Amino acid sequence: MDLSVVILAAGHGTRMKSSLPKVLHTLAGKPLLQHVIETSKLLADKNVYVVHGHGGEIVKKQLADLNVHWVKQTKQLGTGHAVLQALPKIPKSHRVLILYGDVPLISIETLKELINRTPKDGLGWLTAHRKNPKDLGRILRDNDGNPIAIIESKDANELQKTIKEVNTGICLFPAKNLKDWLPKLKNTNAQKEYYLTDTFALAVKNSVSIVTVTPNSLLEVKGVNNKLQLAELEREFQRRQADKLLLDGVTLLDPNRFDVRGSLKAGKDVVFDVNVLIEGDVKVGSNCQIGPNVVLKNVTIGNNVIVDANCVLEDAKIGNDCTVGPFARLRPGAELKQNAKVGNFVEIKKSVIGIGSKVNHLTYIGDATIGKGVNVGAGTITCNYDGANKHRTIIKDGAFIGSNVSLVAPITIGKNATVGASSGLNKNAPAEQLTVARAKQISLKGWQRPKKK
Repeated sequence: MDLSVVILAAGHGTRMKSSLPKVLHTLAGKPLLQHVIETSKLLADKNVYVVHGHGGEIVKKQLADLNVHWVKQTKQLGTGHAVLQALPKIPKSHRVLILYGDVPLISIETLKELINRTPKDGLGWLTAHRKNPKDLGRILRDNDGNPIAIIESKDANELQKTIKEVNTGICLFPAKNLKDWLPKLKNTNAQKEYYLTDTFALAVKNSVSIVTVTPNSLLEVKGVNNKLQLAELEREFQRRQADKLLLDGVTLLDPNRFDVRGSLKAGKDVVFDVNVLIEGDVKVGSNCQIGPNVVLKNVTIGNNVIVDANCVLEDAKIGNDCTVGPFARLRPGAELKQNAKVGNFVEIKKSVIGIGSKVNHLTYIGDATIGKGVNVGAGTITCNYDGANKHRTIIKDGAFIGSNVSLVAPITIGKNATVGASSGLNKNAPAEQLTVARAKQISLKGWQRPKKK
């Protein structure tokens, strides 16, 4: 498709009252501009141009991996001027789709409809009907219903302000027309800016056909100008995510307290309690229960898994029939095999917990491989860091680790070995034996406890 996409993202965003450029504020955990770029690249992968201005270097740095063409608008002189900055790089034979970096939820379906319904030599414009248009530009039509112009709210008279059909700003042009029309725009308006919308009247004057298309949902064309609007859009978006999951058969105990900041795939009979946060790519099998206040980030969970309240799981893999929590943290590289159990106030990092093994409470397991049927007592830690390098702990099948044990890596605990409570081990423990490492217990007669001065 001979299509180029120009995304306007040069505005100051002063109403956000933030030092962060507006288009970098996040919706569903992702910068506003990133939403628009990712949608654009589905249409014109190598022909996406982002016009930046305020905080442009910060924007370019944060979104550098998205592989777009960056175009600088040194002075913000209006939307027409902004598009003009990108035109020299766009082939005359292309059509140009104009999008906005602060309108993040425009759908690929609506954009395809706009493109398909607009003649190749015509002008396509996305319009919407609003009960209260406020300061939005109005679509003017003749007596036959044909669109003839767009009037900005600040330039509209009282009769024109009663019009409910409004300009969304999203539009499609032949590049050759833009190259001809944009240099001719005037800034004789209340804002003293070069309006892209003035090309609407130029199209009428030059007998260029105009097609108007409405979006599938008003949510798609909602822009963000302040943090109140951002919060409202976040909640609307999250509610739509929740509704889709509910229709797919997922149980959400309170759809208004469930956030998806990535993607979620869930099997049958999955229940999410309140305040669950989904980040990145999350996959949950069937017959799972996810408790309240749980964070799941880039996690794969098998079938019949229970994740109790207040757990944080990141870049982890949970096998079938496992139980996690409450108050457990699984850090990147944690893997639980089938029927493993990780209990309250346990932290697992870059470790494998074997089939049927239990790490029930108050324990840190880092850089470890734990076999089948192992029991790790409360207060146990793997001492994996020597101040410069990480070392690995290996606990073989059937081992029993008593409470309050320190295992100084690198170390191996043999098959069916037992480590006595309160031991500090820095040597391997042999299989089938009890290993104990404690200082001799003594009592000091006559010793006096210190007294506060």
